[in-house]
Amino acid sequence: MAIDDMTALKIEAAARALENVHSGMTLGLGTGSTAREFVRLLGEKIAGGELRRISAVCTSIVTQRQAQSLRIPILEPDTKPSIDLAVDGADEIDPGLRLVKGLGGALLREKIVEQASRRFIVIADETKLVDRLGRGRLPVEVVRFACPWIEDRLCAAGLDPVLRPAGDAPFLTDEGNWILDIRIPEPRDIADVVAEVMSHAGVVDTGFFPREATEALIATKEGVRRMER
Repeated sequence: MAIDDMTALKIEAAARALENVHSGMTLGLGTGSTAREFVRLLGEKIAGGELRRISAVCTSIVTQRQAQSLRIPILEPDTKPSIDLAVDGADEIDPGLRLVKGLGGALLREKIVEQASRRFIVIADETKLVDRLGRGRLPVEVVRFACPWIEDRLCAAGLDPVLRPAGDAPFLTDEGNWILDIRIPEPRDIADVVAEVMSHAGVVDTGFFPREATEALIATKEGVRRMER
């Protein structure tokens, strides 16, 4: 089956990130279509004997199932693993290496794992580069009990919250929470909006990652571009 151009770029970025992985490492494995390619390539390297003594902490149940299917050893958080490197995708990346993540719904575990990692490499194709974060919606993970009140407050603030669906029911995160996807009004900066959103009891976290990424590998038609903080 032919690989489309976008998938080819994701694979190229994932392959470049894999060059930073060495035997004996503990990795943080991200969630989403680009991270899935990285996990697949990692599994191939382990199966072929090119990488040994690799262990991983996963940012979602979906990623954990993929890793287990590839026989990648999984570590649980209660072992307090020291994570050498996290690799994950992003939905938006600005020139300051700030990110919007969470389209796949794993934003909370992603942020936990990536803040616990010594390095966090973002892998993405060039369509994820933006001048200003907020091109798309920003995920806000909320406790279900608080959701009706938070939704009203965000609406009153002009953020146009939409409860993320999953079929006929609300989307449920791995932590059992709901997601409200909001818009960032122009010309407001996302950091200011997030500070306001986080002031409401019942908001767990948002998909804004201001400082977590240490570098990014951006696949373009001209090759892979590296961004560093």
